Amino acid sequence: MPIKLLSIIYHPFSLWHAPEWLRPRLQRDFPQLEVTVRDDFKTIEDDIREAEIFLGWSLRGEQLKAARQLRWIHSTAAAVHTLMSPELAASDILVTNARTVHGPVVAEHAIALILAMAKRLPSSIRYQQQRQWAQDEIWAERPEEVSGATLLVIGLGSIGGGVAEKARKLGMHVLAVREHPERGPGAAHEVFGSAGLRTALPRADFVVLAAPVTPRTNRFFTAAELGWMKPRAFFINISRGSLVDEPALIAALRNRRIAGAALDVFDEEPLPEQSELWELPNVLITPHTAGVTERMWDRQYELLAENLQRYIARQPLLNPVDTKAGY
Repeated sequence: MPIKLLSIIYHPFSLWHAPEWLRPRLQRDFPQLEVTVRDDFKTIEDDIREAEIFLGWSLRGEQLKAARQLRWIHSTAAAVHTLMSPELAASDILVTNARTVHGPVVAEHAIALILAMAKRLPSSIRYQQQRQWAQDEIWAERPEEVSGATLLVIGLGSIGGGVAEKARKLGMHVLAVREHPERGPGAAHEVFGSAGLRTALPRADFVVLAAPVTPRTNRFFTAAELGWMKPRAFFINISRGSLVDEPALIAALRNRRIAGAALDVFDEEPLPEQSELWELPNVLITPHTAGVTERMWDRQYELLAENLQRYIARQPLLNPVDTKAGY
């Protein structure tokens, strides 16, 4: 009997769509697979009944109930909150994610945002668009050196850990907050548990939010946490917009309670045209592209192929997700 794999290539943003070569390459490299590809969710209940493997980024609880043969779900994203449901948590279905695909490049993006804010590049770009040689204006904003600055990374998974490692090589002093500090600091110099956020935030010149999306982290970064930051500190979000109280962040930026923010993710995406974030001069926006590179799907396939080989050989899979914890 063939192993039935169902892949959903649809995503609201086209850059996340699986490439056309995915299905023929899977069937060439794994002839024991019967691959079904769908570009929408309209008929998924029919397709998923016999599927043993599901490849995609989202699955609702009622859809999971129809999956009588499902044994393994592989998320093409690092975050898995769009897959999580009580039905999945109660099942014995294996879940893996693409954190090792996205982690390194998202960490690169975070470092780029840190450097951009430290060197006041958003202002330089605005002055360039005005054809203005604005040395005095840029100097008035006091560009900073990142070497010797203190970085706080919130979340020390594949992304946060990568940020910590790269920042340390730049000479930054790295603090980290993680849910399980007993697992160690990784590349950070110091590590705190969740309760240590109040202690760590006032010390940081740059704060990078890289925590997973769980019920516990929803809206956990609020006006209170922003108020604990230095007035000259920068906030950088490469996790998900749902972790942040966006109106509170806008107020803190508008009132210069913090120096600025570099944001790749937002509460609503695409970011609405009427959002004040577009107009704030101390904000740098990237449109949820931190994980996007020209090699993204090549690396996705390398991970998927390795895990398919392991699955067929009944070996442990790479990048397992704890469905009880949600990451």
